Amino acid sequence: MAELTATKTILLVEDGRAEKQLITGLLSQMGFEVVAFEGVEPAWAWLLEHTPALVLLDIVMSGQSGLDLCRMIRARPEFSQIPIVFCTSKNQEFDRFWAMRQGGNAYITKPFAPKELVSVVQQFVQ
Repeated sequence: MAELTATKTILLVEDGRAEKQLITGLLSQMGFEVVAFEGVEPAWAWLLEHTPALVLLDIVMSGQSGLDLCRMIRARPEFSQIPIVFCTSKNQEFDRFWAMRQGGNAYITKPFAPKELVSVVQQFVQ
């Protein structure tokens, strides 16, 4: 039973309160448990003890960025299969390119349509 819970958990790293509430609500309605942090350090500490089904990352945050966390995750072989989806206000093609180069699997720009987020998450987690 614990394994089922682990496969339905999404790690959200987002420092915007409104976005965090919106994303958490959408994903909870989909049946996921959402574990949310406002920064890289607490998210990394949690990640070292847990294996989420997916990581949803903002890029611009105080302290380390979502790109930093993405590189940290991809540097660990045990995390290589965890999908990483960026959800960010950075909307330039170079930003998307660079995020995908760091190991991201998908890239959504804010503001996003709720259906878009749901669709992208469903691509990676059933």
